[in-house]
Formats: sequence, C-alpha cells, structure tokens
Amino acid sequence: MPEATVHIVDDDPVLRDALVSLCLSDGLAAIGHGDPGGLAQSLRRRSPECVLLDVRLAEQSGLAVQESLRADGNTVPIIFLTGYGTIPMSVRAMRGGAVEFLTKPFIAEVLLAAIRKALAADAVALADRRARDDLSARLATLTPRERDVMRCAIGGLMNKQIAAELGITEITAKVHKRRVMEKMQARSLADLVRMADQLGVAATRQR
Repeated sequence: MPEATVHIVDDDPVLRDALVSLCLSDGLAAIGHGDPGGLAQSLRRRSPECVLLDVRLAEQSGLAVQESLRADGNTVPIIFLTGYGTIPMSVRAMRGGAVEFLTKPFIAEVLLAAIRKALAADAVALADRRARDDLSARLATLTPRERDVMRCAIGGLMNKQIAAELGITEITAKVHKRRVMEKMQARSLADLVRMADQLGVAATRQR
C-alpha cells in the first residue's frame, strides 16, 4: 500500500497526541487537527487516507463535518470516536458512509484494525478512480466517428454491419475499429465491452 495518512480531528490535545503516537507506532503517518477547519485542505487524496473524527467538537459536530465533506464530493473513510453515542447518532454516521463508530475508551488494537480496514478500502477506491480516469482519458482521444464505431462494435455488429449502420465502406469501418482498439488499448472485443460498461458508453444494436 502507498504511504497512508491518518487525520485525527479532536479538540482534546491529550487524546489527539495519544492517537497520533498510536498511529506512528504502527508505522502510519498521522496529522493532528485541533478543529476541522483545515481538514478538507489537508486531504490530498493521492494516497490512502482516513479520518478519526470526534463526534462532539467545540465548533462543529463531527457529523456536520462528515456531511460537509460528502457534499464536496470527498469520500475519505471516516472513523467516528465518541465519549457517548446514541443509536440515532451512529445510524446517521453509518448512513453517511462511516467505516466505524467507536466509543471511548477504546481498545488500541480495535482502533488500529478499523484504521487498517479504512485505509485498505481507500486504497482500492483510489485505484478504481485512477483506472476510470485513465479510461476516460483514452475515450477522449477518439474522434466522433470512432466513438460511433465503438458503440457499434460493443453492440456486436460486424464490420459489414457497422458500415451499413454508419453509411461508410466496410474497409473504412475496419480501419476505424482498429484505431478504436489501439486508442482504448483493448486486447480484445470483450475487453472493449468491459471498458465501455465502466465508462457508461451505450451500445448500438443491429436494427
């Protein structure tokens, strides 16, 4: 896993420093935040991250911080820490995508296990996002005609059928199809279909 970072948001300096030390002892980079003000700017989202977030903060509730991050499209995994929690509070947190909702005092190994789980999930999510971004960049290199041919190809149309559908010659259809495969770096038609599915490209079916 690339270097991972744990962001700790707690207005209790003693607990915050203890959590930073715990993470460092487990080989994790850790950043302490006394308030949530600079959290969003600290989340770089280039390597796995997670947030340990106190539910009750002086300036803003942890749940409000979670909702603000989600509203901005930030999907960083969040582990909530609370001195006392209610069922409605935990339900609200989990519905917002929280990984865990832990009550203080917590067992160090339980917290570290939750952190590892959150970071592993974030690593997968980041890899998926990079893969989608890469596919989108490849798709952007296709000309409008090549996109038309791609839709026909993933719809199961043969070169002759693609030519008839688009009003071009069969040779031209074959050339466009080859360029589509090259630009999308597809090893096979099945590979191209998988890429199109991930990108939400609709297929053109034979009429």
